[in-house]
Amino acid sequence: MNRLFKIRKGQNTVEYLLMLAVVVGVVLIAGMALKNYMPGLFQKIQGMISGAAGSLGAGGGNQ
Repeated sequence: MNRLFKIRKGQNTVEYLLMLAVVVGVVLIAGMALKNYMPGLFQKIQGMISGAAGSLGAGGGNQ
């Protein structure tokens, strides 16, 4: 039995499928997490840009 494991070379199809399943699972979980996080992030960025643009406009600019 030990001899079977010692002469194995490389990876077989089952191992590749398992790695693919793990990668797909991680991508799906990350996608779901980002889907919930992104709208709030974009609203924060929009608020920051609006606030910065407002403060620049109130200063009168270069004369």
